[in-house]
Amino acid sequence: MNLKIKNDETDFLFKAVLQLETMEECYKFFEDLCTVQEIKAMSQRIAVAKMLKDGKVYSEIVKKTGASTATISRVNRSLEYGCDAYPMIFERIAAEEDAE
Repeated sequence: MNLKIKNDETDFLFKAVLQLETMEECYKFFEDLCTVQEIKAMSQRIAVAKMLKDGKVYSEIVKKTGASTATISRVNRSLEYGCDAYPMIFERIAAEEDAE
């Protein structure tokens, strides 16, 4: 956990996110909380992470997502040296999809 971001406000934000129960609630909450550009940027980063995990190359990721190579590199660093949250989420999504 990055102690630079840990504070009461961040704790409250994460508690709020954990209260969301449906996709519709997520759309409503994030639309109220973030700008459209911020949502698109986060969506792009997780798409880039998934493509990197799936073995896609930078040129393919740029073409499909429009992400800059700098963004792809940052996401790749998170995958390599981060807190392992991306793999955790991808595993949970895959398990949920397998259960459907």
